[in-house]
Amino acid sequence: MQAEVRLQIAQIVPCTEAEGPGHRFAIWFQGCPLRCPGCCNPEFIPFEGGESMSLGEVLAAIDRARAEGIEGITLLGGEPLAHASGASFLASAVRDLGLTVMVFTGFTIKEAQSQRNPDVDRLIELTDILVDGPYLSELPDTSRRWIGSTNQRIHFLTNHYRADDPCWQERNTLEIRVRGSEVSVNGFPARQAVGLWKKPKVTERRGG
Repeated sequence: MQAEVRLQIAQIVPCTEAEGPGHRFAIWFQGCPLRCPGCCNPEFIPFEGGESMSLGEVLAAIDRARAEGIEGITLLGGEPLAHASGASFLASAVRDLGLTVMVFTGFTIKEAQSQRNPDVDRLIELTDILVDGPYLSELPDTSRRWIGSTNQRIHFLTNHYRADDPCWQERNTLEIRVRGSEVSVNGFPARQAVGLWKKPKVTERRGG
């Protein structure tokens, strides 16, 4: 069953400090049904595009990143809950490796639970930190690291992380990587910088 699982990936950053606590393997899914105004990743909204990767390919890339000292993965989008079937298999496999799971969703946790979708419920069960709520460009958050707008809430669903950790009060960071002629940017940009770059290609393509 797991061998047949495929994930529609918009972007991967194998090791980042700009998408959650510690060093994390960040995965952006391709496709989102919410259409939040001012979305930082409008290229990731269509369900067409990105790259279809097998669960094994993604796990192989995560295994390589473990050598760089990652402590977990972060799922973003697009909308991770719209890809919950594959994402829940990924989260389960990652937790078996002793890594943590962080998820950013435009749904509130109440909206997610009201879907009564077993895949969504399972993904939430396997999540250590859930950041919920739509991004609202008119409510920029300048006091919490990694959080886009003040309406969004942080849910600590396991004991791996704590709300009183000073890391949440640090300033947001932006990471820029240049590989040949390709430039990729991740992290939360200043409002005037949104949309100034093009979507990078997926940099992790093959496992093994």
